[in-house]
Amino acid sequence: MNQKVIQMAEYEYGRMTVLAHALAKAGIDNEIAARIMEGGEKILKSSSSKKKAEWMKSAMDRMDMLLDEETRHAVREGCACCLKGKRQEITKEIAAKYETLDERIAASNEAKYVFGDSVTMLDDGQILVRFAPEGLESYRCVCIPQANGPVSITYCYCCGGHAKHHLQTALGCKLSLTVRSSALASEGKESCTFLFKIVE
Repeated sequence: MNQKVIQMAEYEYGRMTVLAHALAKAGIDNEIAARIMEGGEKILKSSSSKKKAEWMKSAMDRMDMLLDEETRHAVREGCACCLKGKRQEITKEIAAKYETLDERIAASNEAKYVFGDSVTMLDDGQILVRFAPEGLESYRCVCIPQANGPVSITYCYCCGGHAKHHLQTALGCKLSLTVRSSALASEGKESCTFLFKIVE
């Protein structure tokens, strides 16, 4: 299968197309990309949430096996959604209204629509974004609500990429991302939390 075929592949379920394009954009070998996307054409918009979750879980397992950590994280960051619209307006307004990093972090912390539960600066200088408060009995992923068993944290670099994009806009600086915990990887035992370092 050549690069053009992978890039132009049509998947009825949009998340398949997004992943295929992210793999192509990252320059992933054609054969490897095809192995990761195996069976994706059979997932339809009308497919059950469970079937969609099963395919995505398997695709993430294949990515973990076939791609190095840095590459697979970059691919999933490239799948981030909701990068424009109201969220973009809010983060641009934060950057324009506030001058210092502390002020921008405080304003981001109040922007629940964009960043969920909280945005805080840790003692070591990293910035923690938490999508849900601590202490809940269980946590749920809105992206794959019907996952059966733990899903690789690789998947969660998509949501992390969403948070990274908007936080970079709000703070006016480049960031690196680490997914610290996720509802998917922990089977609902932990919340989704993302750590960011300012890149000098």
